[in-house]
Amino acid sequence: MIVGIIGKPNTGKSTFFNAATLSHAQVASYPFTTIKPNVGIAYLRVSCVCKELDVKDSPVNSICINGIRLIPVKLIDVAGLVPDAWKGRGLGNKFLDDIRRADALIHVIDASGSTDEEGRPCTLGAHDPLCDVDFVEREFDLWLLQIVKRDWPRMSRTAESGVQKISSMLAERLSGLSITEEQIVESMNSIKLNFEKPTNWSEEDVFDLCRVIRQISKPMVIAMNKSDLLTSLKNIERLRAKGCLVIPCAAEAELLLRRAAEKELIEYIPGDSSFHMLHLDRLTPEQKKAFNLVNDRVLKVWSSTGVQQVINTVYFDLMKSIVVYPVEDEKRLSDKTGHVLPDAYVMKVGSKAKDLAYKIHTDLGKGFLYAVDAKKECA
Repeated sequence: MIVGIIGKPNTGKSTFFNAATLSHAQVASYPFTTIKPNVGIAYLRVSCVCKELDVKDSPVNSICINGIRLIPVKLIDVAGLVPDAWKGRGLGNKFLDDIRRADALIHVIDASGSTDEEGRPCTLGAHDPLCDVDFVEREFDLWLLQIVKRDWPRMSRTAESGVQKISSMLAERLSGLSITEEQIVESMNSIKLNFEKPTNWSEEDVFDLCRVIRQISKPMVIAMNKSDLLTSLKNIERLRAKGCLVIPCAAEAELLLRRAAEKELIEYIPGDSSFHMLHLDRLTPEQKKAFNLVNDRVLKVWSSTGVQQVINTVYFDLMKSIVVYPVEDEKRLSDKTGHVLPDAYVMKVGSKAKDLAYKIHTDLGKGFLYAVDAKKECA
């Protein structure tokens, strides 16, 4: 599963990406700093079953810190969107091509309203960030519409002749975007389109279909970045009032804490509501001031920087994922080399044991016979 980070330029997308992955994507206060997509590894944060099962684990594909399991997941940060990106303006075509394989999206917005619709710096609070939500979603919908409408008269007539279902043809057309026929059928049903008479669909019907396909196939959480600035709170409340899935976020604060923890200046695990400064004699007055600002303006206000919450929300709430711990020896909860609870995999709710076997290795999936519930075996 891949999650894409989207938004207009200069909202803090690359800072969010760097904070989540500890990468070094270029950051600057001007549009189109990101040209090539940045791909990195972030982590889901869950309570590890080692505590529940009362065992000392030895992770291989993930990390366990005091009963907190950090499981690697893939993020992609792409070029920013500007108005009329669907027509190719700015880096629109490149953005849409880079993001097509994403299973879900993180829309990073400048909650403070300090960047205009093009991503250029403006006076704090001068721009309405709620406009950015509508514009980015509409750009995506218009791009989908452009693809769907290509040769539409012929495709709709073919469907009515009974040669092939319209849902099947649309699935073929949109397969490169990781959109399935099941998602297309669900979208058509939700807006009550007539499967048998696509030639009767209006332009508005087709656009509505594209909008719902996007909502179902690319679910989205809104990361309201720069939530520590004065004008952000009212905008966060306004967007929540619209019913959007919104998480306040301070990517710069998270990046500061992650880098400091990496250098062993503080104790901090992504998603914590606090941190502990180490070696106070090694910290400069400027560093202490920066840590205190993060504590006072971010952690005391929002209980976290929001970055980890965004990632967990995408995987667990939007993509309905669960974490499973495959082992080879169900009695010792280990692999063949003795590592206890060695791996943690992210799977979609409803997945079968055989799906997990294929995810671990193709040969294991092909030769799969059965699985047992190791948790019950240890009870």
